[in-house]
Amino acid sequence: MASSSHKQQQHLPNLYGATAAPPPTPSAQPNHHLVTSSATADALSKLLHRLPPTLSLPTRRLAPSVESPPTVSFSDPNLKDLLLSSGSKLGFFQLTSHDVSSRLANSAETESLSLFELPKEQKESCFPKNWPLGFNADEEEGGEGKGESFCLDATCSTESRNLSLSSLRELTRALEKLGLKIIDTLANAVGFENPIGDDPNRFCSLMWISEGLHGDDKPSGGFYPYVIGLQYQIRCQKYSLLSDSGWLSVSPEVDSIMVTLGDIAQVWSNGKLRKVRGRPVAVRLDDENSSRRISMSLLLTLPMDSQVAPVLTKVIAGDENDNDDEIGTKGKKEERLFTSFSFEDYAWRAYHECLLFKDPLDRYRI
Repeated sequence: MASSSHKQQQHLPNLYGATAAPPPTPSAQPNHHLVTSSATADALSKLLHRLPPTLSLPTRRLAPSVESPPTVSFSDPNLKDLLLSSGSKLGFFQLTSHDVSSRLANSAETESLSLFELPKEQKESCFPKNWPLGFNADEEEGGEGKGESFCLDATCSTESRNLSLSSLRELTRALEKLGLKIIDTLANAVGFENPIGDDPNRFCSLMWISEGLHGDDKPSGGFYPYVIGLQYQIRCQKYSLLSDSGWLSVSPEVDSIMVTLGDIAQVWSNGKLRKVRGRPVAVRLDDENSSRRISMSLLLTLPMDSQVAPVLTKVIAGDENDNDDEIGTKGKKEERLFTSFSFEDYAWRAYHECLLFKDPLDRYRI
């Protein structure tokens, strides 16, 4: 993997010339208000009808709604139904009754916070520089300590022996184990074979640690594709996330794990699962005294050399005499909603392009 961001004032000419009389005042003009309005409406109507049918205009961002995510527990006898419902309708849920301890999460947070206290030179020199791993500072945020993030691998390795991240490493491994179990159960619930299986070479884990200031509304470090994301809820915390239905604000229960389904899960399910675009952003509550906030997001994603394609496919009626290779059974044909694409190319595009109002998967839809 390889690493990752005037106005010119112009004077308007005198449209009327040096000796020309000024334009008539509005009161001296005949009233063409109704005619102008009608003409404008007709012109606008013609323009809209000429737009391509597939053109999607950016959705105006409204104030996000606050809601509690659906609750899922591995001990629930209706686990598969709950996963299927949450995944197909929302793309996120909160997991309870898990094995990750609050002590471990708090200890990992303390270690993570210490990383942001390091001098900038040390932040840049003590972490890997093979994209997307390493330290990232969003220059648009305007200064050190704003929009900063660290992306670490499953071992949470650094270039310094003086940095001890043992708790963060343990939390990463615990969330990874839990995430693999969720993927397997979810694939079984939706009805497709888990592409990861038991092969550790078919996935990789990224621990993304981000800190920002009150008022930030986008994740620092860019968007990165993933299968599922997990965030331990240490305290009462609100998250802003961009789902397929728009911006939402959710407040998971304390000690639960916020689980979001990513774009890769949506492609695997051939569109049956909804997704959250990027990582949820921790939002400061109104009654908090400190403006500092941090989020630790474990992303279960794919190796760079992976190909992404639907695993679950819709079955449609086909011609019995059709010899197409995609025919699954006699008289049936498989239809894919997404084309196959390179994960590396897609990840680079999703990370570096502005995708707040544009779904990066649109270019791969059939």
